Amino acid sequence: MAAVPSPSSEDLARYLEQQGMLTKPWLLMQLRLSKLREEKDSMTPEDYLQRVEDAHTDLMRLGAFWKGQERQVFGAGDGQPA
Repeated sequence: MAAVPSPSSEDLARYLEQQGMLTKPWLLMQLRLSKLREEKDSMTPEDYLQRVEDAHTDLMRLGAFWKGQERQVFGAGDGQPA
């Protein structure tokens, strides 16, 4: 099975802006990782690792964003798909 190509960070940013999704932190994280992947070859391994670690730390903090918002963000909240 062939891998599906990922959109460029520029294409992803444009799409998120057009859809009004630039306020969704999980999508901004996806955009950040896309940009990081594109810049990897121009960075030292140490810089790349540091930026991946920073992104991971921020992603773990994002978990707190969801507390108490599950119903509002995802809908039903009773175990059933929204």
